[in-house]
Formats: sequence, structure tokens, C-alpha cells
Amino acid sequence: MHSMLVHAHSGLRWLVLIFLILAIVTAWGKWSKQTAYPDGKLPLLGFIFTHVQLLLGFILYFISPKVQFASGVMKDSMLRFYTVEHIVLMLLAIALITVGYIKAKKQIPSPLGHRTIVRYYAIGLALILLSIPWPFRGLGAGWF
Repeated sequence: MHSMLVHAHSGLRWLVLIFLILAIVTAWGKWSKQTAYPDGKLPLLGFIFTHVQLLLGFILYFISPKVQFASGVMKDSMLRFYTVEHIVLMLLAIALITVGYIKAKKQIPSPLGHRTIVRYYAIGLALILLSIPWPFRGLGAGWF
């Protein structure tokens, strides 16, 4: 079961990244054209996929051997990453995406909702990109 969850969590990351990027790019274009918000479902899909990813991540956090709650975790860079850095940055990113989505919905029918999506989703995306265990970081993770 652990292996299946790891693969689902790793594969879903690509959908999260794709939908966040699409939501940011389309919101940028609609904001520059002064289109009233909401216009399209990409922000909602980005919101949904990040929250599904969060649920999978929470399950993995408590069953993964890479997460340990013993003393000395902070000395090992891989254990520190998975136990502290990854979850804190991801929670912060998902909180920003959630706040951005909710604030944008409150700005209906103003084009400022698109600006809100761009700002909050872009910061969230940057935090997500920083906290993904990319293969080149040497944290024991692959591309999928």
C-alpha cells in the first residue's frame, strides 16, 4: 500500500503543477483583458488537485519510513527534509492557494479575482517547486 501511495503522490504532483500553471497563465491573460471573475474552471481544478495531493501527503507523512520523530532528525538532511521542510512548505503553499481561491470568489464579478488568483497561486506554486524532492536534490526521490 505504501508503494502505491508514493506513486500516486508522485504522479499527482504533475497534475498539480500543470493545473496551477494553467490557472496562473489564464488568470493573467483574463486579468489583463479585464474579464470578470470567475471565467473558467482552472483555478478550481488547481485548488482541488492540491487538496487531493494534501490528503495523500498526510497519509504518507504518518506511514513513510522517511519521516521520523526521533532525536537526531535535524542532523540528517534527507530525514529533515521529509519530516520538517517538505510538509511545512507544502502546507504553507496550499494555505496560500486556498486563501487565494476564497478571496477571488469574494471579488465576483470584478476582474480583480484574476489578479488574486495570479498572486496567491504563483507564490504557492513557487513554494511547491521549492519543496518537491526533485531527483537532482539527492533526497531519494524519482521523477514519478
